[in-house]
Amino acid sequence: MRLIPLALSRRPKTFSLFSRAKPSSLACLSTTPDSSGIKSEPPLLNHHYYSSTINSRRSGNYEPPTWDFQFIQSLHNHYAGDKYMKRFNKLKKEMEKNLMIMVNEGSQELEKLELIDNLERLGVSYHFKDKIMKILRSVHEQSSSSTAMSGDSLYHTSLKFRLLRKHDFHISSDILNGFVDENGKLKQSLCEDTKGLLQLYEASFLSTDKSETPTTLLESANTFAMSHLKNYSQNSSNLYGDQHDPILVELVRHALELPLHCMMLRVETRWYINIYERIPNADPLLLELAKLDYNIIQATHQQDLRILSRWWKSSCLAEKLPFTRDRIVEAFLWTAGMMYEPQKNQYCRNMLAKVVVLIVVIDDIYDVYGTLDELELFTHAVERMELKAMDQLPDYMKICYLALFNTITEIAYEVLKDHEINALPYLKKSWADLCKSYLQEARWYHSGYKPSLEEYMDNAWMSIAVPVVLVNAFFFVTNPITKEALDSLSNYPDIIRLSATIIRLTDDLGTSSDESGRGDVSKSIQCYMNKKGASEEEARKHINFMIKETWKLINTAQQDNSLFSEKFIGCAVNGARTGQTIYQHGDGHGIQNSHIKNRISQLFFEPITISIP
Repeated sequence: MRLIPLALSRRPKTFSLFSRAKPSSLACLSTTPDSSGIKSEPPLLNHHYYSSTINSRRSGNYEPPTWDFQFIQSLHNHYAGDKYMKRFNKLKKEMEKNLMIMVNEGSQELEKLELIDNLERLGVSYHFKDKIMKILRSVHEQSSSSTAMSGDSLYHTSLKFRLLRKHDFHISSDILNGFVDENGKLKQSLCEDTKGLLQLYEASFLSTDKSETPTTLLESANTFAMSHLKNYSQNSSNLYGDQHDPILVELVRHALELPLHCMMLRVETRWYINIYERIPNADPLLLELAKLDYNIIQATHQQDLRILSRWWKSSCLAEKLPFTRDRIVEAFLWTAGMMYEPQKNQYCRNMLAKVVVLIVVIDDIYDVYGTLDELELFTHAVERMELKAMDQLPDYMKICYLALFNTITEIAYEVLKDHEINALPYLKKSWADLCKSYLQEARWYHSGYKPSLEEYMDNAWMSIAVPVVLVNAFFFVTNPITKEALDSLSNYPDIIRLSATIIRLTDDLGTSSDESGRGDVSKSIQCYMNKKGASEEEARKHINFMIKETWKLINTAQQDNSLFSEKFIGCAVNGARTGQTIYQHGDGHGIQNSHIKNRISQLFFEPITISIP
């Protein structure tokens, strides 16, 4: 389904909706007068039509939220206090000194790379970005771009390749040629180097569609390393000397589930903190810094959630539209995944969370409750985005439409105030395009039409709702905003389309079996099966291949980027990572999905225990 997919039943169910056309129905939302003219209007649904269709509505049968308003408002996190901030700032200064020593005294290259890798996996690298980039520039300047340095191990070379390419330094995969035999294949002696193979496997996901084609070294490295790592993970009786290292076993299994390049950053941080504190030579200063940072960010996100839940309650959307999902914490997970750093992105996170919540509500209107005629009306009204367009809507749609109108205009006001740019045309277009894609799926459903895979994907990258979120994010994280970037934004540049494609395909892998069983429109898996006469297993294998190839295109788009800020590109890439993580174990927003509930609890509600000296 969409960004937050459905777990719905197609059984009809009657709902008691608020009465028709009463001023108090919209009392939870404020409006402003609209003086714009109306050129043409679709026919207004009459009361008889509305009454006759209400008993044929479908139901999502959603359970109450796991984390309700009272729970969220009762959250209290003492890691937001001065005591912990003082300790954190002290540790941060000490770590900065250590990094400067590494730069100035010429520490061993591998030692530098391992520290940077740990800083990133522990989630604190954003505090030391300038110093990290200075170290990586030095490493890049001293390294050969064609072959591995004499004496460098597979582990060292692969780690260097991954970190340099991740940070947009030009480095060829030819640096790995020293590990290839006379036949152009990776040496069989590498099979026993599990630590090196793990780094090679992680590095292989930084492949692009330009310099690395499916027949080149990184592709074969991925296959080679994956095969041996799976054998290492599964065969406890093999003769590898490091087989009994429990930490290495966990690292291998974790990577095989989802590689670092595709993992949601904060989920990886929580997991790796638990691993790092068990490593014998772990830096206690870095470990304490990472734990404090994690808890401080968690306290900030709890504040975000309190703000969001008050807005949600005051909107009355859950009360007036009882058929929709009440899932604000799950919605907030997406924005926290895109930009987790505390304070500087707080307003952006809060506004984007509202956008995601409204997407969920509108998605439920299109997929669960609305009739096709009503959805045509709503789509037309969103295309106009005028207050008077609301008059043409059935009563239950009006409150949602007005909430959407108010949110769009609030964002546009902030952009105009800060950048003197009218964002309204771009925001309106993104929402209209989303609703048109929803309407297309509704038409397919009501007519029983089965689209081809190509036809489905042409619509599905939009109906996943990622373009709407990223268009809104663009105006919050971009400064200055150039005309060239705006022109490209209108046409949805590659980085938006590719991020949306990743999330759409991973969503389909996680949810399509249950949804097709309920009679939903065919998803990518079913479309491929219909076209090729393939089994579901074969179709899933092909969709996973498409995801892998799309990541190559994302890597290429990052390298080729010249219009968009690093922050915006980061939002798009982190959005794809968040989607992969959320749908890793099925429907990330399914009612009984314990995996995502546990991750949300760890991310937002369960601090890590710390002993402060």
